[in-house]
Amino acid sequence: MNIPFLDSWRKRHAPAHGVALADGVDRDPEGLAELLAECELLRAHAQSAGVALDDSPSSLEALDQLQPRWREDPELLTWLGNDAGLYLGTVVVRTVEGAGWWLWPNGQPVVRLANGREIDVVEAGQAWAADGAPELSQLYGELAEN
Repeated sequence: MNIPFLDSWRKRHAPAHGVALADGVDRDPEGLAELLAECELLRAHAQSAGVALDDSPSSLEALDQLQPRWREDPELLTWLGNDAGLYLGTVVVRTVEGAGWWLWPNGQPVVRLANGREIDVVEAGQAWAADGAPELSQLYGELAEN
């Protein structure tokens, strides 16, 4: 998936002469986590619905309860789904021991759990935005148990 704001991050953090992006992530994992946690569209949408996103598992439950009005707008659906996945990943990385962000060679951000399992949280966020399933809080619960 193309995530436009990663381009500016890559320019600031990727070393010269084609060294792998993952090497840059290894040097600045906090910078990547901070960038991926922004989720501006989702945070604005949640705030307008009276939901505070505090990067906690309970905020995922609150998101699951939102009326899915975004499904009427295909462009909004895509961006909100992307943000929902990144937000899910942010909550997992901040609350599940041993979890961290990882970038696949194509630049796709995924969450890697302590047991080595990698979860494409953006794909999960897209499914949630489009269908409401899996619920973000349910997926978090499954990931937190691993």
